[in-house]
Order: sequence, then structure tokens, then C-alpha cells
Amino acid sequence: MMDWTDRHCRYFLRGFSQRVLLYTEMIAAAAIVRGDRARLLAFDPEEHPLALQLGGSEPAQLAAAARAGQEAGYDEINLNCGCPSDRVASGAFGACLMREPRRIGECVAAMRAAVRVPVTVKIRIGVVEGRGAQSIEASRRFDEEDRAALYRFVSAVRDAGCDAVIVHARKAVLGGLSPKDNREVPPLRYDVVREVAHDYTGLPVILNGGLRDAHAALEALQWCSGVMLGREAYHRPFLLAELHSAVFPGASRPTVDRDALLARMARYAERQLARGERLPAITRHMLGLCAGHPGAREYRRFLSEGARQPGAGPALLDRAASLLHPIPG
Repeated sequence: MMDWTDRHCRYFLRGFSQRVLLYTEMIAAAAIVRGDRARLLAFDPEEHPLALQLGGSEPAQLAAAARAGQEAGYDEINLNCGCPSDRVASGAFGACLMREPRRIGECVAAMRAAVRVPVTVKIRIGVVEGRGAQSIEASRRFDEEDRAALYRFVSAVRDAGCDAVIVHARKAVLGGLSPKDNREVPPLRYDVVREVAHDYTGLPVILNGGLRDAHAALEALQWCSGVMLGREAYHRPFLLAELHSAVFPGASRPTVDRDALLARMARYAERQLARGERLPAITRHMLGLCAGHPGAREYRRFLSEGARQPGAGPALLDRAASLLHPIPG
């Protein structure tokens, strides 16, 4: 979710559930260690609980970045070993690192020694390199060699002290598919993730990939320790409210009123604009508020076009409320 789950997005999504764990977009450990860490690690206190997702492959550097994240107040540190984009692979982080279980074990051990908060790792079920029909076919196959490679990696991070693995239930095709195609072409293999959860008792296994509704999430939670959603929650954020009431025992469904959400975001926008932020950087994450309901197209157009107008400010969000139609039922 690089360039998606920035701090404005996370603040917006927090309005749908107070308990769901939010993740940052992947931030390079080197950027935190060598760059403007205050800017990179900034977040609003209302975003808690919040995990910092790191990219990198150097143990000492990752340990320093993890320590900086803990000092900044993050509740979890996550190492991304699942992103398939060429942009990420060229920096020696992401899914390409699943081919180096020993090295990543060293990274996890260094991070674990540096912080007290949980350290987790996000992975795929396997990695394929190359282009063309052969690589596509390999992405659809999961044989004993694939299983052995996956288990070597999971064992390495578990033995290094990893607190949980988040498994995207697809292979990653490096160099042959775009990030979008990597989310669609390799088939989902929940059965593989279920085997991992069964065979690694004591290691929480969290399922990621293809979960689109509360029913699917609840089914998965019969055998895994948690579920992660990405673009579905981004485009249909009310799904988080549905999951909140379905997943957390005894929790009543949160009262999520779209007018109240817009008023909350208007107050947030006022604070952020006073600090020099631009309104479109905030409103671009709010276009899914009416997804699936009457008036959604009109709302999206009003917000996306209006935010770019000279002088646009928080009042735009107040006016957007007048476009909302009642949610049926």
C-alpha cells in the first residue's frame, strides 16, 4: 500500500473502528536512519494502535529504524518481505528477500533485540522470477519444493523471534508482472496458509489477500490468528465497521455516521492545513465514503474537483455532507 496508507489515510480509517490495527505504508529503513525521521515517522495519536512497516535487508540498519519507531510511539514493527514491485526489489527489500531466509532471520533477530514492541514479518507464499508463460505457470503451481522454501523462511523468522507472520496467499512474480497483476494473476492459496498455521503452532499466522467481506474474514478466523485487508478497506472503508462488530467479542457495532466522519475530517484538515499540508492530500483518501450507495459518484467528483480549487479549505467537507444520501436499512 505504498503511497496509499499515509498518515492522512490512517486518520480517516480510524474513524471506522477504534480497535483495528493500522499499518503505515512501507518506509525504507535507510530513509529513517539517514533522513528526516521526524517527518517520516509522524502520526496523529488517534491513529493508535499503529504498526510501522519497514523495508530493508541490513540487520543493523533495520534495528536502528525499529528502535526509532518504538521511540516515536509505534505499537508494532513490521518487516515487509512481500511487496513484489520492481521499484522495491531494486532496493533489496520486499518479496525478493524471501530467497534469503538466513539473512532475514538475522534482520528479525536484530530488530527483536532492539525493541520491546512486537516484531512481525509480511511475506508471500513464494517467489517466481522471470517473464512470459513459464513464470505465470510457476506462479500457479505450489509443489513440495515451494513448500520447503516457504517453510525454511517461516522457520528462520520464527527462530529469530518473530511475533507473527502475515501471509499474502499468493506467490509474487518478480520482473514479469506489475504490482496490480501480482494481486490478481497468481491464484489465492488459502490452503497453503492454513497448512502453515497448522504446522507452526505458537506462531500467530495472519491471512492477507482477497478478503472482501466480513463473512470471508470470519471464516478465515476459524483457523488463523488474524486477517489483514488492504485495498478493499481503502475503497470500502465501512467494511472496517462491519468487521469491528463481527470480529471483536462483545463489541457493539460502532456508530459510524457519515456526517460525523466528515465533520471529524474537517477539523483534522483545519489543523493540517495550518501546518502547510494541501487539502487534496487529505481528501484523496476519502472518496470511498459513499461506495455502493446513492450519490457516490456525485460525492467523489465534488470532493476531488473541489479540493483542487484555489482557496479550498475544511468548509469543503462540510458542504460535501449535503450531497450524502441516507444509507438504506
